[in-house]
Order: sequence, then structure tokens, then C-alpha cells
Amino acid sequence: MGGIWIIMIVMMLASALVSWTLKSKFEKYSKMGISSGLSGREIAEMMLADNGITDVRVISTPGKLTDHYNPADKTVNLSEYVYEARSAAAAAVAAHECGHAVQHAKAYTFLKFRSAMVPALSVASRYMQWILLIGILLIQTTILPLAIGVALFALTTLFSFVTLPVEFDASKRALAWMSTRGVVTTQEHGMAKDALKWAAMTYVVAALGSLATLLYYASFLFGRRD
Repeated sequence: MGGIWIIMIVMMLASALVSWTLKSKFEKYSKMGISSGLSGREIAEMMLADNGITDVRVISTPGKLTDHYNPADKTVNLSEYVYEARSAAAAAVAAHECGHAVQHAKAYTFLKFRSAMVPALSVASRYMQWILLIGILLIQTTILPLAIGVALFALTTLFSFVTLPVEFDASKRALAWMSTRGVVTTQEHGMAKDALKWAAMTYVVAALGSLATLLYYASFLFGRRD
């Protein structure tokens, strides 16, 4: 148990560090204008067009770092800053989200798998914490609730790891397109790559953190069984 607690504390510190670094990088590259003068919206529309995607809309969404692709209504949602800005950070984020749209259009395997998991995950997320709590409270009586809770948490952990190739691939597509299309210079491309690397790290830390938490709950279950 002690070892698992140490791992969880390390993951919490790592998560805080990565989050801080990402925000710092984003703020830094937000001040770096790109020579093409293209806005995030314009870059997104160009990337979609270059990939022959005509049924996806690029829209603005409130908030900061709220950018995402919605496969349900086929929209690339760019935060207000990214939508209007003409910076290396905005270019990186806009192209990355379009990378997800390209994945969708090309039926990328891991994206399909992740999307198929969403309905079950929404149910698991709704009840999981309560089932785990009940399971721990009743562990001296029965292990069934805890076993169910651990199984549900394992599903969310699997989802976190399936997300990794989806995010890395979207960034890879974005960077390759930006380089080929020439919407950024070599130096600006380096900034975009660095920003996307740290964005991807947040998913890596989240996945590892989920695994550490899963092991924590599993230790109760298997400790009780022993």
C-alpha cells in the first residue's frame, strides 16, 4: 500500500508540473505571431479542405484550452483565442483538432475504438465512485461491489490509454500538414511541435495517474481476497 501511495503522489506532482508547463508554453507561443498571418480558423479550414473534408464546420467555443473535435456533429471547436489568433500556439491547436477530423474521415482505428467506448464510459463514470465507496465500506462483508467498481475503473483507465495514440496521431498529422503546406516557417513549426508535445504529455500523465489509482483500489480488493 505504501508504494502505491508514493506512486500516486508522484503522479499528482507530475500532473501539476506538466499542466503548469503546458500553460507556460501556450502563453509563450501565443505571443509568437506566424509569418503567414493566418488565424486559427483559417488554418483549420485550409487543413480540412486539403484533406477533402467538406462536411465539417469550424466554430468558436467559449473558454480557454477548450478546443476539441466533436465527431457527433462534425465540428472543429476552437476556443475564442485560437479561433481568432494568428500565433504559433493557435496554429498548432487548430491543426491538431483538424487532425482528429481527418482521423474520423479516414476511420482511424483507435478513434473508432475510443468512440465505441464512450457510451459505456459515461455510465461507468456516473456510478463508479459511489460503487467504489460502497465496496470499501462493505469489504469485510462482500467483495462484489468493490470488484464491480474496480472493473468500471479499469474501463476508464483503458479509455485513457486508448486516447494516447489518438492524440499523438492527431499531432503527427497536424505537424506533417503544416510542414508540407508551408503555413509556418521552420522556427514556427518547432514552436508548434513543442506546444503539442506538452499537450500530449497531459494525456500521458492522466493515463498513468488513472493506472495508479486503479492499482490503489485493486490493492483493497486483492488484499481482502488474500
